[in-house]
Amino acid sequence: NQIHVALQKAEKELGIEYKWSEKVQTADFSRVMREYAQGGYQLVLGDAFAAERESRRTAKQFPKTAWLFGSGAGPAEPNFGVFDNWIHEPAYLSGMIAGKMSKSGTVGAVAAMGIPEVNRLVNAFFAGAKEVNPNVKKKVAFIGSFFDPPKAKEAAVAQIDAGVDVIYAERFGVIEAAVEKKILAISNMSDQSSLGPDTVITGPVWDMYPTVEQAIKLVKAGVFTAQDYGDFSRMAKGGSYLAPYHKFDKTLPAEVKELVEKKKAEILEGNFRVDVDENTPVSD
Repeated sequence: NQIHVALQKAEKELGIEYKWSEKVQTADFSRVMREYAQGGYQLVLGDAFAAERESRRTAKQFPKTAWLFGSGAGPAEPNFGVFDNWIHEPAYLSGMIAGKMSKSGTVGAVAAMGIPEVNRLVNAFFAGAKEVNPNVKKKVAFIGSFFDPPKAKEAAVAQIDAGVDVIYAERFGVIEAAVEKKILAISNMSDQSSLGPDTVITGPVWDMYPTVEQAIKLVKAGVFTAQDYGDFSRMAKGGSYLAPYHKFDKTLPAEVKELVEKKKAEILEGNFRVDVDENTPVSD
């Protein structure tokens, strides 16, 4: 995932020692946290969405260790920092492209579930589409899981059969449906053009390195504190961006590129703020 990729980069560029654990279940979360703290690791990162209370409770037991976790809640003194996937800005830009490229006037999104960190991306995508095409219709489906490609594909096919011709693949499985049905897709979190070079136009990319780099610098300086590091996931900090167009660089209309570049500049200059709408979106 994005955390792992960023820490691998930090290992090479910042000279840190990096160790990781995979597929840690909620029941084992505190145990694994304790093992790292007792092992002398100065900074521990992870994803606490399924273990919000357990992670904070355990962190308090090891005040000399810096903890930085993905979380839907806030930081906790003295040493528990948080981050989240604040990539709604490139999601908005992706929506602008979808709104312009849709011929049917209906764009769709297949997402995990109606929770804040998912809702804000889907809503930003639809808002971007609406800006360039006020009459655009939207279709949205939630699969109730963070990873169920067959179910995501099934939901995508249903949307495509209902008229969607550009779809936001918030989950894996959607792009496969788009490729088979020969419609356009927007990827999510990472550059997924390789899954469908003739299908995936672009998509929001989350780069955790600015967050990781900042945390490591603070730990090395002995000044790490419990705070929200979410800003380091925003475009202005380099924590998120729009994936390259790849094959679409030659076929995407110049007018669309210009609109996106202008809006991107406004975001980076602070002259345009993408609304954070965490309400659960519904289909038109």
